[in-house]
Amino acid sequence: MTSILLTNSHVWSPRCNLPHMTATLIQPMVLNQAHSRPGSALTSASHGAAMRPEKNHASSGGPAGKVLSTELSVRNDKSLIETLSRSSVFKEYQRAFSDATGLPLTLRAVESWQLAHAGDPHQNQFCALVSGNNHSCAGCLQMQQSTCCSANGVPSTLRCSFGLNETAVTLHLGDRTIGYLQTGQVFFQPPTSTQTALVVRRTQALGLNAIGRDIKTAYLATPVFKRHAYESIVRLLGFFAEQLGGLANQMAIQQQHAEPPQITRARQFIEENCGEKLTLEDVARRVGVSSFYFCKLFKKATGINFTDYVSRVRIKKACALLLDPNCRVSQAAYQVGFQSLTHFNRCFQRINGQSPTAYRTQRKHS
Repeated sequence: MTSILLTNSHVWSPRCNLPHMTATLIQPMVLNQAHSRPGSALTSASHGAAMRPEKNHASSGGPAGKVLSTELSVRNDKSLIETLSRSSVFKEYQRAFSDATGLPLTLRAVESWQLAHAGDPHQNQFCALVSGNNHSCAGCLQMQQSTCCSANGVPSTLRCSFGLNETAVTLHLGDRTIGYLQTGQVFFQPPTSTQTALVVRRTQALGLNAIGRDIKTAYLATPVFKRHAYESIVRLLGFFAEQLGGLANQMAIQQQHAEPPQITRARQFIEENCGEKLTLEDVARRVGVSSFYFCKLFKKATGINFTDYVSRVRIKKACALLLDPNCRVSQAAYQVGFQSLTHFNRCFQRINGQSPTAYRTQRKHS
């Protein structure tokens, strides 16, 4: 694994007015190879300028990468990540992780353009302060995206131009990256007084609405971790990411077999309004889809066409009414929504295999 050292060369970005620092290679760190999976790729980069490690072809190449690029796949993956982030498995681990380390932990989708740890009670004070400025916030978003882009199959840690380290661990569904676990906002060694003074001047130059003393206090409150201890934390995140990947796979399978919400709403509407005149166009409009799409979706979900389904719902309700000896057959037919007694008798015979009168007689003697 390779570490990157920031030099003092500055390149100004016209997009966010943050000074970008160039990076030069230093001696690779020696890690215990027995624990390299899911080890830590420790690098350093400026806001919006990531040093990308060699791609892991098992996770980024082939047809899965093409599927990920489709709009539908991205939408599904984002929905899956949102479901995972609300799950008790993630919530409990997140709480235990933050209690043990004092660090924030966020699960985010690939296509996410919000700061990962915003609102987290464990967010770094300095980062929270800096993110309140529009220019620096854009730089933080670029840094966040760079960290995730660098996590090609292995965890990646990047160092921002303020000297804080941020980590992203990939979450896979099969061989496709669907999200990231993010943590960090830490130092690997305490900042020098010179470095701190420079950071205070830079943040003030950005127009940050804070006095120098508050900036310095927040900056120096940044947690300091020994590198090997932080790498162990990242390894644990890697194992948790594998567990979440298994849970994501289960959820994906359940979603594939789950009934579309439009069909669920359509069933409910039909059940509640079968006594009225119902057309496919009316119900499709009610659930917010086109008639053509609803027709195909309904047949796929229920196995029968719309007209037959409505008839079956009405016949089922008619069967309940016919148990009342005071209810006439014609009364039951019109009450459940049939406009013709002949049509009612025909549908009843086809669905139940007997006439309404025969059904009532059989139930009476049973």
